[in-house]
Amino acid sequence: MLDSKLESIAMKRVAGAVWVFACIVCTHAQRAQAPAKPDPAPANPVNQLPTTKAPQQSQPPEKAETPAVLQNTGKPIIVPFHCTDDDMQWAGMSCTEEEPCPIYLEISAVETVGKRIVLLGNLHTVSTTLYSVILSSDDDGATWGEPYERMRGATLDHVQFVDFQNGWASGQTMVPVARDPFLLITSDGGKSWRLRPIFSESSGGTILQFWFDSVSTGALVIDRVENADSSRYELYETPNGGETWMIRRTSDRPIAIKRAALERADSGWRVRADARSKSYAVEKNQGERWTSIVRFLVHAGNCQPAPRVPAQAPEPVETPRVEPPKPSPAPARPPSLKPRPKK
Repeated sequence: MLDSKLESIAMKRVAGAVWVFACIVCTHAQRAQAPAKPDPAPANPVNQLPTTKAPQQSQPPEKAETPAVLQNTGKPIIVPFHCTDDDMQWAGMSCTEEEPCPIYLEISAVETVGKRIVLLGNLHTVSTTLYSVILSSDDDGATWGEPYERMRGATLDHVQFVDFQNGWASGQTMVPVARDPFLLITSDGGKSWRLRPIFSESSGGTILQFWFDSVSTGALVIDRVENADSSRYELYETPNGGETWMIRRTSDRPIAIKRAALERADSGWRVRADARSKSYAVEKNQGERWTSIVRFLVHAGNCQPAPRVPAQAPEPVETPRVEPPKPSPAPARPPSLKPRPKK
């Protein structure tokens, strides 16, 4: 009897130990499956540089609208120009809706490289240059685009290519006076251009002529206009394709690059103002006659303030109709305690 009781107690203890062991195993399994928590950083780390949060990236600047492709349908092409209030304020124009300010296109130079035609010019009012313009066509004048953004207050005058890849276009800022002459340089045949100033600091003057004998060597003439500190005309040369320039000669009389004048006169292309169609005609010499390739209308648009939108009258507010209060019913007559008269 005693042995059976001891055996029963031993069995219960073994069962309890097995149950406890199973619980421990389950607990360890759950901890192994749970992700490990990182150790907390020390309050004062030793030999560790302070860190800062990375700044939030700002929104990218808005890209300028890509100029629309202009189709040559045989009629004079209008170079689109959207005049803003900022343009009118910058140029000091007094334009009204009744008397808008006309904007004109001027084409000053033409050059070809392979099948590409390149035109230079500007958009201006009667008295102020507004923006430079460079137009190009890759399909013999059927369609036209602008490979370089318009520069406010600048004009472009001359262009030259020495091969099918390398070319230059000259220009300067015209407002308030002629100053800061520059070159636009291309190394992909006029598909893209980059700006390179002639002087490292702002200085007066315009580029009268330039000419490159090769990809690297070239010369240009600067007209200082009314600069009393030095001679009016300056001759510069470059050994590195127009990246830097060194002055070679100064004179009070005009300096001419003879080869530039001869080569441009024999280019086989010209720009002619056509009074009958009020446009610029780009023409190609084909033997004994000149053939018109494309025409651009001189009048490019108008500047005028944005039309005023009349203020709209506020909509009438409907006043809710107030119903008059209904009269309360007369109170019920209390019963009389007097005896009713006998009939």
